[in-house]
Amino acid sequence: MVERGALAWRRRWWWTWSQCSGVGVQRLRQLDQAFGGLEQAWGAPAAQLLALPGIGPGLIRAREQLRQRLDAVPLRCPPRLLLPLDVAMPEALVALATPPLQLHWRGHGSLWAVLRRRRAVAVVGTRRASLHGCHWARLLGRSLAQAGWPVLSGLAEGIDAEAHRGCLEAGGQPVAVLGTPLERVYPRHHRDLQRQVAHQGLLVTEQPTGAALGRAGFARRNRLLVALASAVVVVECPSRSGALQAAQWAQHLGRPVWVVPADANRESAAGSNGLLGSGAQPLLNPRQWLQQLGVEPQALAQPTPPEPFPHPLLELIGAGASFEQLLQRSGQSAAALSAELIELERSGLLEPAPGLCWRPRHNGLL
Repeated sequence: MVERGALAWRRRWWWTWSQCSGVGVQRLRQLDQAFGGLEQAWGAPAAQLLALPGIGPGLIRAREQLRQRLDAVPLRCPPRLLLPLDVAMPEALVALATPPLQLHWRGHGSLWAVLRRRRAVAVVGTRRASLHGCHWARLLGRSLAQAGWPVLSGLAEGIDAEAHRGCLEAGGQPVAVLGTPLERVYPRHHRDLQRQVAHQGLLVTEQPTGAALGRAGFARRNRLLVALASAVVVVECPSRSGALQAAQWAQHLGRPVWVVPADANRESAAGSNGLLGSGAQPLLNPRQWLQQLGVEPQALAQPTPPEPFPHPLLELIGAGASFEQLLQRSGQSAAALSAELIELERSGLLEPAPGLCWRPRHNGLL
């Protein structure tokens, strides 16, 4: 339990520092290395912080304001939070030039093991899709799901939504990378679709609760979407589109790009058709295309033991713990602890044991 407790403590200090405005992953790594831990950096004199390259008065002010609010006690990590220091965080995300400071998620946590192995395909395109584009997006979502591939997309209007609907129809596992906090639905009429994705697959965002809705959030999520993917399919998009940014990220990260060709006179496909002249491959037959992905798709659907997930309660439970033990270890109220235990049990990560105890469940949800 000492090692698990140490990780939980490190996570709490990472989460606390992340509440300071202007702090990113590289800055936290710098502070951690310079002071031998983020807890030590939290209590370091301002002069020592200012002596580090790139740190200015703004960070000092942000730390002091937060310290006054917290009274030197680190914040408790929210449930369903993934941090760069967690073993479940996909290495492809950590390796980005601007890795996510935090990831909030809802749904099947066991899918993180699949995403760590980049066993998912991204399907992207325009919000104002034609009937041709919508048909192909839905067809690809179904085809990928039937072959055992999770379908990555942004849950936006048009191509993204149709790809996820096709995946859901085939009983697959959709993964939506959002440009909004989890509690926001954009567009609003996607409320039921977002709920279905969370129930059957996974919702992921780097936007914390309460974050403002803005264009930057939607643009930045493209790097996460592509980094998690084994390949990217652009179904349909005009000359100016976020889908083209996703294609650029794919080329930068070395992910293969496929394009569904469309009528040369179709304005909504001018951007995607243009990719065919810059190294993207045409996708004409879903069955043949699935064979070209380079991995035997059906093997992906086979259950594998889930990797340990760093939910704070899982760290405290270890191999098993009673309700009373968890009350003492977590410092939570009985009501709050009960709510989290129920949520973890519903997610398939915990199972009850005799004597009002809980233990991790290894049920092969993958």
